[in-house]
Amino acid sequence: MLKVHIRPHWEISVKGESPLDTKDLLGLLLSIQDTGSIAQAAKSVGLSYRYAWGLLRSAESLFGEQLLQTGRGRGTSLTPLAQKLVWADRRIAARLSPTLHSLASELEAELGRITANKLRTLRMDASHGFAVAALTGCIDRDALPLDLRYRTSTDAVAALARRECDLAGFHIPLGRFEAQTIAWYLRWLDPNQHCLVRVADREQGLITARGNPLGLRGLADLARPEVRFVNRQAGSGTRMLLEMMLAADGPPLESINGYNSAEFTHSAVAAYIASGMADAGIGMRAAAAQFKLDFLPLVREHYYFALRRDAVDEPIMRQLLELMRDPSYHKLVAALPGYDAGGTGELVSIAEAFSLQA
Repeated sequence: MLKVHIRPHWEISVKGESPLDTKDLLGLLLSIQDTGSIAQAAKSVGLSYRYAWGLLRSAESLFGEQLLQTGRGRGTSLTPLAQKLVWADRRIAARLSPTLHSLASELEAELGRITANKLRTLRMDASHGFAVAALTGCIDRDALPLDLRYRTSTDAVAALARRECDLAGFHIPLGRFEAQTIAWYLRWLDPNQHCLVRVADREQGLITARGNPLGLRGLADLARPEVRFVNRQAGSGTRMLLEMMLAADGPPLESINGYNSAEFTHSAVAAYIASGMADAGIGMRAAAAQFKLDFLPLVREHYYFALRRDAVDEPIMRQLLELMRDPSYHKLVAALPGYDAGGTGELVSIAEAFSLQA
């Protein structure tokens, strides 16, 4: 099976001058941040010491600012400008990687059809999550043909209802807002035509800057004028959950500074906060841990794949279900902060999962 990899790449330039390719520079800066030594950093990223110094000097000339600072007995560290460059790259990766992964998957499917791949391609539409990302890694390892599109939970289940995908990933909060969320997705899910496979349980909450310097304790604090909030995009399951919580207990949406902002993944929200551009956002514990941020739990969720009942016995679907039941995948899910792999890979009816009356 052909594999396509598309990665973010960016350059910086001044009009009329050759652009600065940030790939080597960012790798070098990250390594300097870890090692405190230009020589060690250059060696770790495979650059000569001379080339590394030339790259740093070229970048400093372009910006007109220093990228490194040294102190007696403290080694070499990054200046605020260099730190901003590093965080910009992490934000770009967090925001674009799911989209680029979806495009790569789409191209793989096209190439597979052209090269007469005999095994049918599995079409998966899913809201972005760490357990899904881990699963796609296992799918790649086992060379199962997959056409993955990251999209909102609502878009995913609507696509399944239109038979535009084979699996639709979505999540249901447990407890107070469970029934309201289930009613929403039952607009598209038919208990007679569809069933569910459990992916994982996970924890959502308030992500704050490291150390929680503003002392945030809950959603009510988002209305404080000094708090800068970063939201998920409209239509996402996480934003829908937030809207239900705010409608029930406040504060009013218009009182939250940044409510109309939009990031497309949990990682992008966390990267935005970690870069200092916001103080708080809603997302998964795993995203907070990824960027070493603080986390205040709000709700646990079930994450499911919905699929058609008549697709369960198709060879490629059986392979996927076997992969999801494999202990090695369960181990990957259980290692994610805030995740629980109990029941992962279990096939259940909608009536059973949602406690619907017959």
